[in-house]
Amino acid sequence: MAELGTRLKEARLSKGYSLDDLQEITKIQKRYLIGIEEGNYSIMPGSFYVRAFIKQYADAVGLDAEELLETYKSELPGTPNNQVSQMTSSPSRRKVSKGPSTKMMEAMPKIIVGLFIIVIIVVIWVLMQSKNSAVPDVMDDTSSEIEYDTKVKPIDTDKEKEHKKAQTKDKQDSADSEKDTPDEKKTEDVKQSISAGTIEADGATTSYTLTGADAFKIRIEVSGPTFIGIRNQQQQEILTDTRVYNAGEVVEFDATSQNYARIRLGNSSQAKVYINDEPLTYAQQIITQNIVINFNKE
Repeated sequence: MAELGTRLKEARLSKGYSLDDLQEITKIQKRYLIGIEEGNYSIMPGSFYVRAFIKQYADAVGLDAEELLETYKSELPGTPNNQVSQMTSSPSRRKVSKGPSTKMMEAMPKIIVGLFIIVIIVVIWVLMQSKNSAVPDVMDDTSSEIEYDTKVKPIDTDKEKEHKKAQTKDKQDSADSEKDTPDEKKTEDVKQSISAGTIEADGATTSYTLTGADAFKIRIEVSGPTFIGIRNQQQQEILTDTRVYNAGEVVEFDATSQNYARIRLGNSSQAKVYINDEPLTYAQQIITQNIVINFNKE
């Protein structure tokens, strides 16, 4: 195994990621990840992809990609710089004239920058025009409000005063009766319950059952780098932002419409799961684990 592959694999294991987890994070096929760890670059689609895949791998496990590529450049297949040196050393390719397409490519960045500046100027001009056109409307609204407030309000007659007093007394009596009446709804509420958890045969999955709740809301508070994903009963991803989360981030997902949710934690020691704001007690203390919640709706 190559030294670069060994270093990447050790970093992956320290994060608690399996190859399947890393495949979900980087979107790189598992066979290419294995090839990188074993130093077998012949299976890659090309030299460019070797460096690109290694950079994605390093970023996912928290290593400095540029440092790795520079340190172990001798292990990597030919880079574009090597290819250029080979082209310049070949007698048949020493004299290469720049055609119109090459000049266009060189001028393209300047053209893009110029267009970007023009777009910014147009946006600023439109915003200023919109702001100026909105000023008269604001003044009109203000003047109408002032005019309304300065109107003389009619003085209440004696009958109107007596009617208002009667309404106030009725409201006070209604409020007093509501205070004396016990809250029947609170007595009928059933406190939610989460089972202790059953460890499945694969050793990495624990199943819990949620009962006595009208909602099924998941909140995960992250204290350190860990991969988080949520799937439904058909093993389809239902959390749109499946990735590695860092300390201080919070994942919130409303699964009330589901009767099943599988939470994948890359490092459970750095993630606390809450169900309807109630903390979930892990049935087993392993780093990478699956937490299955079965929601029994009543």
